[in-house]
Amino acid sequence: MYRTPKNVLKMAVACGALLAATGCANVPLAPEESNQKAKTFAAPDEGKSGLFVYRDSYVGKALKKDVYVDGNCIGETADRVFFYTQVEGDKPHKVSTESEFSPNDLLVTMEAGKNYFVRQFIKMGVFVGGAGLEQVTEEEGKRVISKPEVKLATQGQCG
Repeated sequence: MYRTPKNVLKMAVACGALLAATGCANVPLAPEESNQKAKTFAAPDEGKSGLFVYRDSYVGKALKKDVYVDGNCIGETADRVFFYTQVEGDKPHKVSTESEFSPNDLLVTMEAGKNYFVRQFIKMGVFVGGAGLEQVTEEEGKRVISKPEVKLATQGQCG
């Protein structure tokens, strides 16, 4: 069957969209010992709050998205990865992620001695998928991060 250039272009765009929705991105992972230690969800150090940021969205598996806390790079996410960091307790912190046209920010006030959980999710965009953030309950965050396929990523490498 003969295909016109217009039809070929449509097929290429459709295949690219399918790959972006189902492919997998890789980011550097922390050693397994660090992964297991983080999954104990221990109380943070004195005067600190623990922050877990994770991604588990089905859409946009081929995309990597940067995450920042108070303007500092935490790392680049992919599907089924998480980060753990400690921040100063008893104050608000800005968690940010890159999106299609501008950063998305989430302000979370964190009490010292507690762990907090933020989920990054991928959403459809005009040209490429964007990213959003939402604070989730401790129970939900622990449930997702405890899964064997969810791994601790190496910090400090933004794209």
